[in-house]
Amino acid sequence: MAYNSCRNRHCPKCQWAAAQAWKEAREAEVLPVPYFHVVFTLPAALRGIAYHNKAKVYGLLFKAAAETLITIAGDPKHLGAEIGILSVLHTWGSALTHHPHIHMIVPGGGLSPDRSRWIACRPGFFLPVRVLSRLFCRLFLEGLVRLHADGELQFFGELAAFTDARALHAHLAPLRKSKWVVNVKELPVGPEEAIRYFARYTHRVAISNSRIVDVDEEHVAFRWKDYRENGRYRAKLMQLGTDEFIRRFLLHVLPDGFHRVRHYGLFANGHRAENLELCRKLLRARPSPVGSASEDDAEQREMRQSLPCPCCGGRMRVTGFFDGPMSRPYHTRRMDTS
Repeated sequence: MAYNSCRNRHCPKCQWAAAQAWKEAREAEVLPVPYFHVVFTLPAALRGIAYHNKAKVYGLLFKAAAETLITIAGDPKHLGAEIGILSVLHTWGSALTHHPHIHMIVPGGGLSPDRSRWIACRPGFFLPVRVLSRLFCRLFLEGLVRLHADGELQFFGELAAFTDARALHAHLAPLRKSKWVVNVKELPVGPEEAIRYFARYTHRVAISNSRIVDVDEEHVAFRWKDYRENGRYRAKLMQLGTDEFIRRFLLHVLPDGFHRVRHYGLFANGHRAENLELCRKLLRARPSPVGSASEDDAEQREMRQSLPCPCCGGRMRVTGFFDGPMSRPYHTRRMDTS
């Protein structure tokens, strides 16, 4: 039983309300086209640098991934369109290891350069993975070298040698020739369900309470998935010492003020409403429901927002009111002790 909500964004119990609010806002902006799920993963050789410089390197990861998609999509040889991107940062693997990667959801198409028509991607295909991988590698490494040259990176312990630019360049050299992992897949659901699917990623934390099987003074046991295995062998149970479990969980605490959900391209905050209105017009879609709700709906939303759940902080839905013995003031109650 947990009666008080801490509202911390790394708490597995306190993110439901924020996820629901984000989902409702994005559902009002959905476009009637297929959506694609894109994942950009940081190579293992760079995860130590990322951990020592979370704000800088995670920010660079966002920027490199978004610029990669926007650049390749804008190339006439591929799509030749301006696209919109919703993105979220995850820093964990299933075993709570440090595994930074960016999840993105992208409509299957975009606006033409003159913004006069909608350009749809090929059915079931968005952009070539190999091209995305090469550009992502180049943009990220160039940005990392630039951060180092500007003195914005710090290194400690085993990585202290990287304060020397030559040591860092030697460490990065093999990565320039390696294949960086980028995955692109079409979501086999409608656009509204695609947004609901992605909303489950936006406010997720490193581990949920449902995965924790047993806790005592010395150990924590939890379920995890070994993606190197197939079928029934993938689901496994891991037991860690309490100190090691806490250490792994704290690997994924983000710096104060760091935004882990970001919008790019057509969905960037500055001109999102105008871009969405134009996209809907070109797609001959129904107008956005934003701003068209009745006064009664507005009152109901305000009531839900003003009544947070005392357990999780989420919105409560009022189904009715009733009077009973416990509704009377305390000093008027009587207890039968016979």
